[in-house]
Amino acid sequence: MPANTTAASTKKKGRRARLLVLALVLALVAGVGYGAYWSVSTVRAPFPQTTGTLKLDGLSGPVDVKRDDYGVPQIYASTDEDLFRAQGYVQAQDRFWEMDVRRHMTAGRLSEMFGKEQVETDAFLRTLGWHRVAQEEYDKLLSPETKKNLQAYADGVNAYLKGKEGRDVSVEYAALAFSNDYAIEPWTPVDSVAWLKAMAWDLRGNMQEEIDRSLMTTRLSEKQIKDLYPAYPYDLHRPIVDKGGVDKAAGKFDPSAEGGSQDGDSGSGQGTGTGQGQGQDSGQGQGQGLGTGQGSGTAQGATQGLQSQLSALSASLEKIPALLGPNGNGIGSNSWVVSGKYTTTGKPLLANDPHLAPQLPSLWYQMGLHCRSVSDKCRYDVAGYTFAGMPGVIIGHNQDIAWGFTNLGADVSDLYLEKITDRGYQYDGKELPFVTRDEVIKIAGAKSRTITVRSTNNGPLVSDRSNELEKVGDEAPVDALAPDRGDGYAVALRWTALDPGKSMDAVFKLNRATDFKQFREAARDFEVPSQNLIYADAKGAQGNIGYQAPGRIPIRQKGHDGTMPAPGWDKKYTWKKTYVPFEELPYEENPERGYIVTANQAVIDSGKYPYLLTEDWGYGSRSQRINDLIESKTKDGAKVSTEDMRTMQMDNSSEIAKLLTPYLLKIDISDPHVREAQKLLEGWDYTQDADSGAAAYFNGVWRNVLRLSFGNKLPKEVRVKGECLNVRSADLTGPVDEQDRLVRECGQRDAETAQPDGGDRWYEVVRRILKDEKNEWWKSPRSRTHDGTDTRDELLKRAMEDARWELTSKLGKDVNSWSWGRLHQLTLKNQTLGTDGPGAIQWLLNRGPWNLSGGEAAVNATGWNAAGGYGALWVPSMRMVVNVGDWDKSRWINLTGASGHAYNAHYTDQTDKWAKGELLDWAYGKQAVDARTVDTLVLMP
Repeated sequence: MPANTTAASTKKKGRRARLLVLALVLALVAGVGYGAYWSVSTVRAPFPQTTGTLKLDGLSGPVDVKRDDYGVPQIYASTDEDLFRAQGYVQAQDRFWEMDVRRHMTAGRLSEMFGKEQVETDAFLRTLGWHRVAQEEYDKLLSPETKKNLQAYADGVNAYLKGKEGRDVSVEYAALAFSNDYAIEPWTPVDSVAWLKAMAWDLRGNMQEEIDRSLMTTRLSEKQIKDLYPAYPYDLHRPIVDKGGVDKAAGKFDPSAEGGSQDGDSGSGQGTGTGQGQGQDSGQGQGQGLGTGQGSGTAQGATQGLQSQLSALSASLEKIPALLGPNGNGIGSNSWVVSGKYTTTGKPLLANDPHLAPQLPSLWYQMGLHCRSVSDKCRYDVAGYTFAGMPGVIIGHNQDIAWGFTNLGADVSDLYLEKITDRGYQYDGKELPFVTRDEVIKIAGAKSRTITVRSTNNGPLVSDRSNELEKVGDEAPVDALAPDRGDGYAVALRWTALDPGKSMDAVFKLNRATDFKQFREAARDFEVPSQNLIYADAKGAQGNIGYQAPGRIPIRQKGHDGTMPAPGWDKKYTWKKTYVPFEELPYEENPERGYIVTANQAVIDSGKYPYLLTEDWGYGSRSQRINDLIESKTKDGAKVSTEDMRTMQMDNSSEIAKLLTPYLLKIDISDPHVREAQKLLEGWDYTQDADSGAAAYFNGVWRNVLRLSFGNKLPKEVRVKGECLNVRSADLTGPVDEQDRLVRECGQRDAETAQPDGGDRWYEVVRRILKDEKNEWWKSPRSRTHDGTDTRDELLKRAMEDARWELTSKLGKDVNSWSWGRLHQLTLKNQTLGTDGPGAIQWLLNRGPWNLSGGEAAVNATGWNAAGGYGALWVPSMRMVVNVGDWDKSRWINLTGASGHAYNAHYTDQTDKWAKGELLDWAYGKQAVDARTVDTLVLMP
């Protein structure tokens, strides 16, 4: 960028920032918020110093911090300790409020900041014990080098905090000061390690599906639940690794094998299913379901009848701040890498865009960590996306390799029913004592509260944290093999992240890796959360590409597939003591096809792999679309460019629209207003651009198809909160015609996690029944304004009518004015005070809305929940395209900006470009960094 352009841009941003600060102060002085207590200096005080010289205790030499026009820092130091000390200092300058809230969350100490409203959340988090496990990792497992880096980072954070009051650190502390006397504590290395537990929690796998399947047994039979959780469509959507198998004799995965054989002792865990059921279809009552399952097996029988208790657990889970996004089908990522054989550069190109909750500031913090000279005393030259609060780079590249992450989705958690007394719990015919500990929860403005955490051999009793869960399973129908229910069953959580591990070691090893062998060795320590790791380097004529599935993945015994809560008293359901060996986890290097795609699809065909990784993969819509885009680009000898990779990231095509629209166009519509809307679909190319009226109408139809065919038949515990239906009473078994025999039931689930969410699992559900015109799922009861439906076309017609009137109310009568972006909007909310603070503070701290393209299960995955509405709930939280070897031609973008300070110029200065699908130049080499530097700060000993 020319110098004069840079200067003009900087002046424009500075002018905009001054105007925003003035607006904030005027609003506050006018009585919005806290009025005269605030001033211009209050707002500006926390802004970081980015030029000149500062002293930083503990440095062995000067450190340069060079920021570009977007405030992205590149740090240059001469030792590892100086590098990470400076990283801590700089991240605290920009993001300490975010860091402080996050560490209080991971430690179960939110009540100390925000008062008694957070006590239940803290109690649940203390029960899980994230911070305790992080402390154990730090004390016993992490390498001396990792500990040294963590301490240096903490020292840098504390050097920034030294001598500052809260109002000097972030404007949010100025607001917080009016409600309590909270004081900032020093940062510790364990605060950084605990962040990985929060990351693991949001990527924990199928716990919500496990709960939901159990809840569905009140209204659906085994067969109907299986309809809603179909098997992965391997014939349609290619897994990540399409060859390879475990060589049991050698004890390792062989990526060239055509397929491994199942091993009877390997814990393949071919399912317990969802319980036996004989449904009685009365056809009466909206939302009554198609039948009621009656449990008979030990595991399934014990889980049925727990609906209210499991619903309470689900509600407890929703209260935990989801740092990465609503857990479930939407949370994921795209990453792919193309060999130099098929690129315009002759070296690999690597793309990554994690799909996470939209946050302000973004979860990611862009940064470069550079040793002036890479040597034994200073071993890092790495750049990419970091987490504020944790040293090192999570996703990015160094001078030799590039890497990306997506969520593998392994099933690493199970819920267990526990038969308990005041003395202990039953296991294998014996009563064992609980392991207990007391936790004191300090509460701002109130007396402290002490809770007792009880644990079994399957983990902590999460049921202790809910009044509704105190007497679990009072009505659970169980067979003669189950213990007497007495006061009911408790619920315990077994989860790999509650055992200490070495994932923090993996971060630093990954940052230093120089080839695929070292990359895999780093992955060996990346135990929690389990991620798909892709790889590229520039060595040789065309470079190398690779993939590794790491993680601590449990081996379950036969008969236990992790899809439903299991009986904790039965040793047949206890995890084996060993995990899937790292050497036997799938990987590949330079596959013949010339590219690797990971987008939360199945890792490998379950018929070709001896271990159960999960029964709840993403269903592969995004991954297959990416596969198809790469193949269509390269099939005629064309090459993939950096720009091609960017346009693939912005692909808005809808797989369900391609499948369903031809059926919608065949429906005979007589109502002229509905026909107007139907015409929007004629000639539509199935792309969900923000200005597309067709995309708006189709997604409205899809939402209503799901509601009529599935949503209204689900139990209240999984339906969206506040939506009420007349349903048949669950205790009635015979035919019922009288309207007064129906009961009013209202949904209980948060809109972000309610069902049916409309993700690609539901694509597969509908695909399987679409040609069956009289399938039972197409039946829906009559309402005050509509006749009931018996066939597919009747239901589709009604959905088209309902969508027309829903969108009329939201977008207006004229269909030509409709656009998807007006429905599908993103509002960025400042964490904590931007979501739960006073309305005026939310208005001052939040930004948006932006009209978005893309959609659920599109490559441009701006996800939304069809049960709850059309707003964006998870988004590509960043995007990058790495030009491997020619690093300075790589490109990147963040969702928001570098700064966490609400009226800083870099608060959301990347968001407009992000929404348009644009990328920024990513400088890495010193010459390129210097050319883009606008501010230089020198940290001195």
